[in-house]
Amino acid sequence: MTILVACGLQREAAIIARPGWTVVAGGGDAVRLERELEAAVARGGVSAVLSCGVAGALDPALKAGDVVVGSLCSGEGRRSGFQEQGPATLDPGLRRGTAEEWLVRHLPDAHHGMVVGADAIIASVAEKAALYAKTGAIAVDMESHIAARVAERYHLPFAILRTISDTADHALPPAALVGMKPDGGVALGAVLASLARNPAQLPALIRTGRDAGAAFASLGRAVRCLPDNL
Repeated sequence: MTILVACGLQREAAIIARPGWTVVAGGGDAVRLERELEAAVARGGVSAVLSCGVAGALDPALKAGDVVVGSLCSGEGRRSGFQEQGPATLDPGLRRGTAEEWLVRHLPDAHHGMVVGADAIIASVAEKAALYAKTGAIAVDMESHIAARVAERYHLPFAILRTISDTADHALPPAALVGMKPDGGVALGAVLASLARNPAQLPALIRTGRDAGAAFASLGRAVRCLPDNL
């Protein structure tokens, strides 16, 4: 049986990759991500769907590198409700409870709460504060709502494992907003061009890179804490 994982970046995919896990990097292309997740499920053998990678904090208490385990928020402050138990052929580890509970068991120090999916990067401090006030979600990413939709369609268990790359009080600089290629790779040329147009963003970009590094390192540790076999 296979765990199907949705993430955004190729770097995330490389960190997450392990035997028995199929990882799809969306690269900010929601349509392609959903299509590739659908195709993976259609091939058969998928036992659960995870949204895994880095995320932005909405809760001001979260720090860069913090681990978040959660369920999807509907966008209106409600936990999305759908069949989590899946078919009778679920792996034993998931059959004992939901996918979310499975993550909580193995990552007891993680922050547990709702995560909201967004179609675009939530970059400013004001946007983060508004989304936190509206939904109560503690973090935001660009893949969870898509992965959850596929899981719901096929009645598969779903959960979210994310690590914080930018805090609620940190506005992402323009260079960070153009740094992802459609395949999930790093658009270094676009980043450098943005920096050349606006050199004053360099301190914020350095902080963004440092915090992202903490998130990637934390993601690797979290994934290694999970059992090889469910």
